[in-house]
Amino acid sequence: MKFKLITRSTNFKALLVGLSAVLYCSNISLVSAANPIDTQRPDAPKLAAYGEFDIGVRTLKVVNPGQVDMLSIDTTQAQPAELPKYDRPLTIEVWYPAQKGSKGDNILNAFIRDGKTQVELSGKAIRDAKPASTPSAYPLVLISHGYPGNRYLLSHLAENIASKGYVVVSIDHTDSTYRTQAAFASTLVNRPVDQLFVLSQVDEMSQDKGSFLYGLVDANNTALIGYSMGGYGAVVNAGAGVTEIAVNSPQSPPFGTLKRHQAGLKPKADPRLKTIIAFAPWGMNYYMFSNDTLKTAIVPMLLVAGSQDSVSGYENGVRAIWQGMSNTDRSLLTFDHANHNAGAVMPAPEESYRFDERLGFNVSEHYIDAVWDNVRMNNIAQHFVSAWLAKYLKDDDNMQAYLELVPNSNDGIWAMDKQAQPKAEHSYWEGFTEHTAKGLRFESLKAAE
Repeated sequence: MKFKLITRSTNFKALLVGLSAVLYCSNISLVSAANPIDTQRPDAPKLAAYGEFDIGVRTLKVVNPGQVDMLSIDTTQAQPAELPKYDRPLTIEVWYPAQKGSKGDNILNAFIRDGKTQVELSGKAIRDAKPASTPSAYPLVLISHGYPGNRYLLSHLAENIASKGYVVVSIDHTDSTYRTQAAFASTLVNRPVDQLFVLSQVDEMSQDKGSFLYGLVDANNTALIGYSMGGYGAVVNAGAGVTEIAVNSPQSPPFGTLKRHQAGLKPKADPRLKTIIAFAPWGMNYYMFSNDTLKTAIVPMLLVAGSQDSVSGYENGVRAIWQGMSNTDRSLLTFDHANHNAGAVMPAPEESYRFDERLGFNVSEHYIDAVWDNVRMNNIAQHFVSAWLAKYLKDDDNMQAYLELVPNSNDGIWAMDKQAQPKAEHSYWEGFTEHTAKGLRFESLKAAE
């Protein structure tokens, strides 16, 4: 086979992507794209920029012993006296502040939505870099992906946060990743459990002199970020319970295994969780939660949604969760006209731009939005997440200016004097340059509202 030499770099990349698809069909792997996750658009809001720290990244494995083996339950038989148990394995990725000038491999090897294609993601984090010396431990941020997903789906956000002085731990949820996707019941039961188990594991590592996390992370000062099903788990761990209807529905996990998360039966929110950020949290539109069960949530929460979310719902979904959590302070960032991926997922890897016969759709649809650019959404999310985390985990009062906004960004007025100082009528969104705060809403409610 002969190939015509193409000298234009964009055409050459296209050739490689096409060749990759051909070789993929022959079960031959070819990485053809850098797939950057650290892109900052010129119109990115102020707090989206990377912070002062170099970043390291490491992979760890943990095991939660004695968990219900949801995949081994035989629903054709009567409920057994004891449900099958197993030791549940979880892989976690840890981003952390690293020593200045760290050099090394900055590539993440990640599988994409088809569960077969492994691609390279390029960022700023250096594999196994030595942690930065610190007089005091950094706050902890946990990240929980959707169904299906993996620990790299929000990697763009993870390393951005770590650069600002946080230890960020992203979880591969067994039975929920692209390569382990199995019974949805396992995700419903295990997602909140996985999140708190990893929190406790990191807490133990922070006190273990043999761990690189010793003295580096303060697990008593933790935020949880969840996307879609990760958001469902986050809502539960904020203190909300699932409904009795959800526990007993014929479509629910068998033999009452979801009861451990039922309102009135589950434990209160873990005091180590100081705030929660939920992107498109799933469940309200499927009666997993109700206004009554949401009232027990007590952890301050930032919710992020697209107004056209076709998976988690908006008016009857994410917005309803925001309205129903009436016993805690909470805010809602809305991307007008965006769908389920609003603000959360990384840009689509180039290798995903192809139709997959088994899935029945173009793999890139798992990542992209029909209206919004991924990098633009990511930058906006990085900005608001940075402000929110600094407020709740670092007690930074300066962040309030970025969170007290005209609810509809389109209504903001840009009015600056010749010295670039705001005039009395200036009401434009803080941190956004002129003409860039468009198509967004940021609304806040206090406890008892």
